[in-house]
Amino acid sequence: MRSRARGAAAVPESTDELLARIRLHGVLPRHVAIIMDGNGRWARERRMPRPFGHRAGMQSVRDVVEGSLEVGLEVLSLFAFSQENWQRPATEVSALMSLLEEFIGREADELRRQGVRVRFLGDLARLGASAAAAVERIMADTAHDDRLVLNLFVSYGGRAELVRAAQSLARDVAAGRIDVDAIDEAALSQRLYTADLPDPDLLVRTSGELRISNFLLWQLAYTELYISPLLWPDFRRRALFEAIAEFQARERRYGRVTT
Repeated sequence: MRSRARGAAAVPESTDELLARIRLHGVLPRHVAIIMDGNGRWARERRMPRPFGHRAGMQSVRDVVEGSLEVGLEVLSLFAFSQENWQRPATEVSALMSLLEEFIGREADELRRQGVRVRFLGDLARLGASAAAAVERIMADTAHDDRLVLNLFVSYGGRAELVRAAQSLARDVAAGRIDVDAIDEAALSQRLYTADLPDPDLLVRTSGELRISNFLLWQLAYTELYISPLLWPDFRRRALFEAIAEFQARERRYGRVTT
């Protein structure tokens, strides 16, 4: 964290000053992806049930979306619920689905007002009827907004996404619509959930864990990684700005050598 001198003491850089410095630098990530981790531990530290942590994490989602709008990101992707999460206790899964509907009901008007296009990506067929209806409604209502694309990955797995893409290509080869030799990286990328989006420039993982947890396996090939020790309910817009400032200080070579 940078600081300013004031008399004999150093004053930490304010959040507004950090935001101004990021804007002045000029090199912004177009697409930031976040693995939101630590809700359960946050609740356990407070001797509360896990859903308490998930509810607290909703405020971080709101704060990070607002921070993304302030800094001028094009795309924000949040890993909200993995395919593996379906194996959690039924009570926790039910609470998560209820929170999903609550988030949509509470935030939909403000997201529309702010020009946020909301997309849910993953195996949405596994959602219950009520959650699925809420998801479809907010995606339809924000389909033409373009200030920020907010991707919420729900019932998602990176390996499953690649299998889905391979199956799609195989069906087209079998039907004679494409030649097998025409399959290249671009062809596979076009079969992914993120086909119309740039790959993430920056991946943030909260809670200090050092893994990507089956998230965007193809898309993260050259993504810069940033590990935050903060548990997700404690990760707010300042933490997002700090991650972006760190990104701006890096040199991205994509395997090339700079002179």
